[in-house]
Amino acid sequence: MPHTLFISDLHLAAERPDTHRQFFDFIEKTAPAAEALYVLGDLFEYWAGDDDFDDPLNAAVADALSGLASKSVRVYFMHGNRDLLLGAAYAARCSMQIIPDPTVIDLYGTRTLLMHGDTLCTGDIEYQKFRAYARNPATQKQFLAQPLAVRHQQLRGMRAQSEASKSFKSMDIMDVTPDAVEQTLREQGYARMIHGHTHRPARHEILIDGHACERWVLSDWNSEARFLHCDETGCAAN
Repeated sequence: MPHTLFISDLHLAAERPDTHRQFFDFIEKTAPAAEALYVLGDLFEYWAGDDDFDDPLNAAVADALSGLASKSVRVYFMHGNRDLLLGAAYAARCSMQIIPDPTVIDLYGTRTLLMHGDTLCTGDIEYQKFRAYARNPATQKQFLAQPLAVRHQQLRGMRAQSEASKSFKSMDIMDVTPDAVEQTLREQGYARMIHGHTHRPARHEILIDGHACERWVLSDWNSEARFLHCDETGCAAN
């Protein structure tokens, strides 16, 4: 049966070889049977710029995705908070199309809203301020003007700082805000929602203004490869 796959939050990095193997196995054995693959952010732990293509992992991922696309599987990518600098040059090398956050698609007759998910975490004010700063074109231009080695060093420092700051935040603050979810679904015509970012995989049923809505949260890949399979009968987590 025709179907589409959704993944997010792989956080691929050199120090996570088990995740690499899971990803390449998924691309080789599972993804080719799909009509399309959507990567909803944080494919990489961080992205220093499209000029980092000589990195062995980055090159191998591009080869794998390009190979998948050559098998007539459409590949779509949405920026996450970790790989927001992934640009048109690398996307072209992967034969994948970059889509905006949010994006609404017709998924086998069901209006479906795709997001990375971080914009729904409105309770984390500190993060939302940083998000606005990091996505400012001037900020990105200034960062990318630096030598690649300097960018890598800065990103490693930011990763360490981010992990340290999480220890002082409650789990509720780092999760989506119910009001933000409801308002977003209302604005998007009560669509089905699929997103990642929070690393809290689940299916939620929400009643909004008398409309029964469905919210799927994608899993991270810290322990095993996880994906969402959707066809004309609905969606199921794997």
